[in-house]
Amino acid sequence: MPLNIALIEPEIPNNTGNIGRLALATGSRLHLVKPFGFEIDDKRLKRAGLDYWQHLEVIYYENTETFFEKNKNKNMVFLSSHGTQSHWDINFEDEQFLVFGKESVGLSKSITEKYPEQLFKIPMYSEHIRSLNLANAVSIVTYEGLRQLQ
Repeated sequence: MPLNIALIEPEIPNNTGNIGRLALATGSRLHLVKPFGFEIDDKRLKRAGLDYWQHLEVIYYENTETFFEKNKNKNMVFLSSHGTQSHWDINFEDEQFLVFGKESVGLSKSITEKYPEQLFKIPMYSEHIRSLNLANAVSIVTYEGLRQLQ
């Protein structure tokens, strides 16, 4: 599979469902790190993921420590509005992890401070917006990665 999409503590079931559908469409794995802001059997998650969820490869983690321990030698990039590098500058590679934070606050400060060289953002051209919808952000970065890997 070309990419791994990781969501740290996702809060909105509709976003996670849509990202699950995107992961399946792009041949990517979905990594979900607890705690979630919803139950994994939430009807809104299932509605957004439709009947595709059963075909998706999803890996669950009890917390961020477990996620980082199990994937400690993996190539990761982190997406945050606090990044200074553009997502267009990511050197995408097969099996790379694209790590996104929760909808309300993004990635924790401990993560962004630990990985400053691997921290990227999606450019936004208006001062009236602080962030993009998580599902949209994951789509933008994932498809840019596939474009570069083609």
